[in-house]
Amino acid sequence: QVQLVESGGGSVQAGGSLRLSCEYSGSTSRTNCMGWIRQISGKMREVVAAIYTSTDITWYADSVKGRFSTYRDNDRGTLYLEMNGLKPEDTAMYRCVAGRSRNCRSDPDYYGQGTQVTVSS
Repeated sequence: QVQLVESGGGSVQAGGSLRLSCEYSGSTSRTNCMGWIRQISGKMREVVAAIYTSTDITWYADSVKGRFSTYRDNDRGTLYLEMNGLKPEDTAMYRCVAGRSRNCRSDPDYYGQGTQVTVSS
């Protein structure tokens, strides 16, 4: 089992920045990747960013590439999502996820409770 707890969401003006944190614990050594998804109520979720735990190679959705960055601090047991140049369309519930399979990005096994990000124009 893996436990994930997010923090750091909030409201910001367009063009601003936020950093989300995800404290992880449990059997994280068995995960293939960790990352972030976002979902707007009533719409499909979007995989935003991921980091592969054995290599620290990162992946980003085209919609956030160049603006968002994800990285881990294993000593602190924390995954981060740095978000810069925020746009109103980035407004969503952001959830930290982790997965064991090869499809860990699109089909994670573990989810955090989520943190809301609201970007105003």
